Amino acid sequence: MATTSLRWELLGIPLIFFAGSALHFAFEWCGRAALVAPFVPVNESVWEHLKLAFWPALVYAGVEYAAFGRNAAGFVLAKSAGILLMPLGIIVLFYAYTALIGHHVLWLDILTFLVAVAAGQGASCLLLAGARQHALLARTALPVVVLLGLLFVLFTFAPPRLPVFRDPVTGGYGLQNDR
Repeated sequence: MATTSLRWELLGIPLIFFAGSALHFAFEWCGRAALVAPFVPVNESVWEHLKLAFWPALVYAGVEYAAFGRNAAGFVLAKSAGILLMPLGIIVLFYAYTALIGHHVLWLDILTFLVAVAAGQGASCLLLAGARQHALLARTALPVVVLLGLLFVLFTFAPPRLPVFRDPVTGGYGLQNDR
């Protein structure tokens, strides 16, 4: 099982990365349709860019579940932890590097995304390989992922007025890009 999960987690890195990269443009490709807005960035805020990792990783976890996850102990906890680590990694790495150099750089943003995806997939792999499971974490992991997905939907249409939700290009927030 360890070899299988390692192969799947490694394969997931480029698949999630490229799927997320394509999602960056999907809102425009879809004519700025509100129906796709919860799943793709609707502006250039950090929050909206977290969707680039979250949704492809969630879909990929579903594919993994169908392929081998039903028979893998701790699968839901491992994948939930990996999926949650990706947006957290993006936030930490983005704000760390921009604090150090004073501005964002496109190639560093892309590298941040790739490193966060790799970290999430790596965490999933390590948790799948580990025998110990924490009951409380196992019971709360999936609900936290579901909550984050619901927050992506809610905050697309009604974002809090916090810096992570602010579009640095327009100064607006959310789908309407209201100031």
